[in-house]
Amino acid sequence: MPPRWARSVGPATATTVGLEATRCAPPPERLTPAGLDPVSRVRHGGVVDSLHTAVQLATRFDDVRGYTERLAAPLSPEDQTVQSMPDVSPTKWHRAHVTWFFETFVLADHERDFAPFGDRYWFLFNSYYESLGPRFSRPDRGLVTRPGAHEVGSYRDNVDSRFRDLLDSLDDGTLTKLAPTIELGFHHEQQHQELLLMDIKHVLSRNPLQPVYAGSRRAVSEPDELGWVDVEGGLVEVGHEGGGFCFDNEQPRHRQWLEPFRLADRLVTNGEWLAFMADGGYERPELWLSDGLAQVRAQGWRAPLYWSQHEGTWLEHTLHGTWPVDPGLPVAHVSFYEADAYATWAGKRLPSEAEWEHAVVSDGQADAVRAGGNLADAASFHPAAAGAAPSGSRLRQVYGDCWEWTSSAYHAYPGFHPPEGAIGEYNGKFMSNQMVLRGGCALTPPGHARATYRNFFPHGARWALSGVRLADGGEPR
Repeated sequence: MPPRWARSVGPATATTVGLEATRCAPPPERLTPAGLDPVSRVRHGGVVDSLHTAVQLATRFDDVRGYTERLAAPLSPEDQTVQSMPDVSPTKWHRAHVTWFFETFVLADHERDFAPFGDRYWFLFNSYYESLGPRFSRPDRGLVTRPGAHEVGSYRDNVDSRFRDLLDSLDDGTLTKLAPTIELGFHHEQQHQELLLMDIKHVLSRNPLQPVYAGSRRAVSEPDELGWVDVEGGLVEVGHEGGGFCFDNEQPRHRQWLEPFRLADRLVTNGEWLAFMADGGYERPELWLSDGLAQVRAQGWRAPLYWSQHEGTWLEHTLHGTWPVDPGLPVAHVSFYEADAYATWAGKRLPSEAEWEHAVVSDGQADAVRAGGNLADAASFHPAAAGAAPSGSRLRQVYGDCWEWTSSAYHAYPGFHPPEGAIGEYNGKFMSNQMVLRGGCALTPPGHARATYRNFFPHGARWALSGVRLADGGEPR
């Protein structure tokens, strides 16, 4: 007879992962603000050649796990329990779910005499893995007042300790086989670090006091002139080619034909969006896709999410407070429908994801670590005004600031096959009714951005830190 935990929640089939990850040299050191340094010893995303030793995996594990706790530290237990809408998860749920991931996919099949920390935690903190048994309703996560934030902390401490003990006990062969799954767990937690901040921003925005999470406001900026970068078309290759970590949806690398085009050298600004609004952008049906116009009317959209008008002044709620809209900052928290309508109003369009990737690589910014960008912004937790492009490049704000909507639906690349087992549910089953975003945002951990990274959200999603970069036809010169 299976153990009680297996009968109540279903078995964990970590042995069927079937996932491989490649390795690359470590990126150069990168400084981040004190107190929120997620890369103090081993850099996220750029996996070092000998990462898969027990000591180095443990070091990286501590760095990733510690960063999550530092992000949660400014929040009270009450803050961590609230779910302000179905798409938002409570902070303590994020902290518990990423812990459940390591318990399920690492400890369950490799720890001697394994037993879960809590019988029902497997039910509460499974997100969407159908093959691992029943799970609690996503829209109702805010109803789970117990376990509380403190108990979740005890859960994390328990799994962390057992994980380190497991690493010390594994032989080299077993560790080598398990390391790709552990590495996936690191990147999975990084995704939830970004989501934790996006979600608590929505939670705090619904509080009538609109409390501050952390950070401070930058000096007010003005938009600079929008430039354009011409890009040769032709038969190009897109997708991850190996040499570092990637999610399964970034492969296989394949060829696509592109006509010549051009890409805006920076993101659309708040000032430009105000002009769109002043010209009746939200009221003009000819600018909108049919489903988008229906959303505008049903939801009463008149401005980006987190904007509100008081005595003739537009204000924006941010993680560092509510302030007058800064015209020079990138517009943020707009849906795909809004991005598409704005592009139509401007006489332009959104780039396809293949155009975005090819333009970035052609511009010499294939290496996100070398290119840099406003990632993991612990100063303001918000997009910044466009600065200069990296040396030798022309595109600005490629990585960080805002995830950039593309015109591409989220579908499998030619030849894509999800891994076997529960891990196969990670990406593939969501390849419907979603659009691809590229580039990363101000809340993305450093090292977690890549030229081939395919984020995805539904067309109407606004709570994600998403913005707009325009594209157009053009003759390369």
